[in-house]
Amino acid sequence: MSSPLDLLFLGSGNAFASGRYWNSFLVNGRYLFDASPVVLPHLKQAKVPLADLEAVFISHFHADHFFGLPFLLLEYSELTKRTKPLTLIGPPTLEERLHRLTAVGFPHLFHKARDYDLDFVEVTDGMMGEVPGLKWTARAVAHVDDFGCFGYRVETAGRSLAYSGDSTKCEALVDLASGADVFVVECSCWGDQCGPHMGPADLRDLRERLGPEPAFVLTHLEPGTKDLGIPNTFIAEDLARFSL
Repeated sequence: MSSPLDLLFLGSGNAFASGRYWNSFLVNGRYLFDASPVVLPHLKQAKVPLADLEAVFISHFHADHFFGLPFLLLEYSELTKRTKPLTLIGPPTLEERLHRLTAVGFPHLFHKARDYDLDFVEVTDGMMGEVPGLKWTARAVAHVDDFGCFGYRVETAGRSLAYSGDSTKCEALVDLASGADVFVVECSCWGDQCGPHMGPADLRDLRERLGPEPAFVLTHLEPGTKDLGIPNTFIAEDLARFSL
């Protein structure tokens, strides 16, 4: 029998950070999904061995999902010695945008010698790939038109996880989550002014379409989020761990 997936939520909130830090989570101590502005201090607070990270999956380029990456690279440049490769996986223009972002705050960082390979993979809809210990698939999701937005499905050690990124309800999410063990899914929409996000009604529809599995873990939340009464559903909190 496969071991459960270990999920550590480094943050569980949306861009407005109303009582929660920005959404980001770690799978099995090795695979990071989105890099919020507080991802580095929260990794350290949780005592995660930073050199163990294999890959970072970026869903899209909104600041609450992306602006933590320069701090992680600075850590590897100055404090935490790293020798094994690090793979950054995300939408088209990932490498260009990260260089531009880093140049604003840490102008010399990309000019320094590295003891590890930094590999960029810019995804397209349906693209598949591998990093050490994990297979992944990317799907384009319906969030904004400013840049590519993606969800991911990964398989590792006999278990599978889907991640919605930020998205309205769309068929790509059903494809990603069908048959998965865990579905980390955004649920930002709790009022009348939602923007391009999902709310409880969308989650109930997804549960009906997907069946009793996968386990839902709700993230990208407002404060005071309550149990929705949807079977096999968990609510993420900052620095919470789940074994699923």
